[in-house]
Amino acid sequence: MAGRQRLAAVAVVALLVSGLSGCGGGADAPATPSGSPTPTSAPPTGASPTGPAKPTDRSPHGVLLSAQLAMQTARRAKVSYRLGADAGSGPLFWQPKTALQIKRSTPAEAEQLIVVDTVGYQGGDAATAARNGGRHWERFTVPPDRDGRREIPYAGLIDLLNPVEALAAAGADGVDAAFVGEEKYEDATVEHYRVTTTAEKYAAAQTQLSQARRDGLRAALAPGGSLSLTLDLWLNDKDQLVRLQRTGNGDSGRTDDSVLYTELAGALLSAQAPAETDTADTGVRTVSPLAR
Repeated sequence: MAGRQRLAAVAVVALLVSGLSGCGGGADAPATPSGSPTPTSAPPTGASPTGPAKPTDRSPHGVLLSAQLAMQTARRAKVSYRLGADAGSGPLFWQPKTALQIKRSTPAEAEQLIVVDTVGYQGGDAATAARNGGRHWERFTVPPDRDGRREIPYAGLIDLLNPVEALAAAGADGVDAAFVGEEKYEDATVEHYRVTTTAEKYAAAQTQLSQARRDGLRAALAPGGSLSLTLDLWLNDKDQLVRLQRTGNGDSGRTDDSVLYTELAGALLSAQAPAETDTADTGVRTVSPLAR
């Protein structure tokens, strides 16, 4: 983006925790505030930090480091994804705590998925209500990890969508990164970078995750034993990631994922637990790292 000075990614705005429209299964399945766990909130607008200084190193590695810092500051976005044959969209919060609300656009066990820290909800549809005496949502947790820590439901899906994790893998030591060029995207000019790595290196770069979660991420990235992994990343003029594509080939499998990030640091993004009166507690269940 020759000759243009970028703006630093410093926006941290208030997260609204009002109830989500469309969170229920139509008009008869609203998701309203309740005594359930609530998502984390960003600091009030007036208390916004100045954010990290943009690195002066504008090599591909330096730019990817800047992008990682920019997305850490953004904390949240709306994601639209295609992971193999599975697709969906909705708000994702990756800091300071995890929250996710996805409406699936391909067939799945339930139409919608909500994760609020360590509690998950599935449903929002007539089939779920029929199984649970009219309640449209099933509430569940997952077994603790080997150290006894409470795990996040659908952690495998969240790790595949998390932009900070993708950028950590792209900027890791020993990973080949290249600037592909400037391109037009959604009426703006973006910079396209390409990184060659492996599923093992991608997972190993996530040092903040437990070993079990890194193992699950590696398995999700390498279906059928995929050996190589190519990351294509498109950054806006604030060094924020707006599009991610992962492709990989192996002896018996292929990775083909695409994630779009919009409404970065959006003030109106929210992920709210459904009303307790519309929720059936289904206890503890195991969720595969390959689950979507």
